[in-house]
Amino acid sequence: MRMAAKCCRTSVALLLTMISVHRAGAQPLEVRTVPDLLIEAPPEFAGARARVQSFDRQRLSGVMRLVGLSDPGPPIRVYLAPEESDLARQTPDAIAGFAVGADSLVVLFPSRSAAYPDDSLEDVLHHEVAHVLIARASGGRPLPAWFHEGLATTAERTWGLEDQVRVLRERALSSRTSLDEVNALFGQEGGSRSRAYALAGAFVRDLVSVHGPSAPGAILRGVAAGQSFDRAFAEVTGLSLGDAEAAFWNRRPFWVRWGPFLMTSAGLWMIVTLIALVAFVRRRQKSAALRKRWTDEGLD
Repeated sequence: MRMAAKCCRTSVALLLTMISVHRAGAQPLEVRTVPDLLIEAPPEFAGARARVQSFDRQRLSGVMRLVGLSDPGPPIRVYLAPEESDLARQTPDAIAGFAVGADSLVVLFPSRSAAYPDDSLEDVLHHEVAHVLIARASGGRPLPAWFHEGLATTAERTWGLEDQVRVLRERALSSRTSLDEVNALFGQEGGSRSRAYALAGAFVRDLVSVHGPSAPGAILRGVAAGQSFDRAFAEVTGLSLGDAEAAFWNRRPFWVRWGPFLMTSAGLWMIVTLIALVAFVRRRQKSAALRKRWTDEGLD
């Protein structure tokens, strides 16, 4: 969660001075297509550290392509922070991790449960590393929260049933939410933040669908070259942000055809049932993963 980084700058600076990375002697040069991850964790997080170290870094190649990076850049530090740390005390409980792109740093809180759009510690890692790579692709220049979060979400996960149900509910039951309003929702709690992730992810996926998978990378290159985000977006898409936003809400006739039905009692119950089904399946998956982890760690 990139937003949390602002409140943790002092602790992050202290953390960077404390973390020491011990590297082996000189190694043969190799061509790297994805960034290295340097994992640091206190002894009590040995199990979580092993999980993070086993993360398949080749999954990051998809992020690299989406954001338009050919050079993975320097290693990314990943710190697993305990709840008694200053970082944890300064970060809202609902946030399981955040990234500081300028410092090539990802902070994870293994004791916290992942929340939508992530399902596991590995998903949080993938999402936050995506933020670092997005920051590198933009040259560290500012990006709107909806684009940063929507692009990270698009880069690290496939568009599943839960995402579709959430966006369907937003389109059918809510008034149009502007991108500025989506930005504001990221700073709120609970359901508001989930709404923001769903809408930001849907908008970025729509951008990729309409303008091609190279569009996000082209926008980021324009920003890195010194253009404002709005101008870079317009040059790549041929649309102003306002026009693109209107097109997103109007694009699919499905919502015009089925919207009235979805607002009836039967339609609402269908949506509620789908959401409940998705939540049940996710709980079963999380419980199975937790039991497997306990078994692997000899706790069962």
